[in-house]
Amino acid sequence: MERRGESAGIGVDHIGGPIAWREAGDRSKSPVLFLHGLGGSRLAWEPQLEGLSHRFRCIAWDLPGYGASEPLPHLTFPAIADAVVRLLDTLGLDRVDLVGLSFGGQQVQHVALAHPDRVRGLVLSDTSASFGADGTDADAWMRLRLDPLDAGVTPAEMAAPVLDSITGPRFGGHERDRLLHAFAQIPSDGLRAAVTCLPTHDVVARLGDIGAPTLVIVGDLDDETPMSYAEALASGIPDARLAIVEGAGHLTPTEAPNDFNTLVEQFLTTISGRAGTSRAPTR
Repeated sequence: MERRGESAGIGVDHIGGPIAWREAGDRSKSPVLFLHGLGGSRLAWEPQLEGLSHRFRCIAWDLPGYGASEPLPHLTFPAIADAVVRLLDTLGLDRVDLVGLSFGGQQVQHVALAHPDRVRGLVLSDTSASFGADGTDADAWMRLRLDPLDAGVTPAEMAAPVLDSITGPRFGGHERDRLLHAFAQIPSDGLRAAVTCLPTHDVVARLGDIGAPTLVIVGDLDDETPMSYAEALASGIPDARLAIVEGAGHLTPTEAPNDFNTLVEQFLTTISGRAGTSRAPTR
């Protein structure tokens, strides 16, 4: 089943199968798949679908268990990477460029390592090579997020304080409202599964195995995954470069969409193999 996109009417929603996604841009254009963060959904990428669909076929998914996507029996990074590949098969795409924010950026790394033949280029925004590089205790981090869920607080009720704590001081207005709406699409069980999964991320020892050209983007005001995390990614991945966005916190794609989109477009148009190949869709 398809229906027109929500919010500003950007793109088309594809709902009714195991994975839900929103798509914008001509299908003959080079495909880019966007993976959202812990507090996002496919709606979180509206500034990118709006700003990049003139150049790319932009596809933004709901993580399994998020938005309109069905949950997995066990949400793990290998299971997420396999779910990405199943979506690519559904879309009839052999290879895509992957763009991931925070938790989504961690997922991108796992896809690139487990399925290198399905990726062409990577954009890692405000993310890390492992959880807790600054000494954060995993149990304490999880309890801070799970305790409110256990008390009956919904993701929609969490959205404003969480977003305001991780974004820069100038962030607000329409873009903030769009993120609040995206956050509100998360089912409590989906957020619970993601919070349990996220601290298991650690690919530090395997960064050198990522062969795809990579752009690492970080906001200079990001305290969640700070500059040192981005520098570690950029130095550990063989073909990687680092870009810093001034005035942005942890959610650079929405806090500074024009800067972010320009960086992504310039990077993806310079890497080789733009044509890619396709296969027959499975749906």
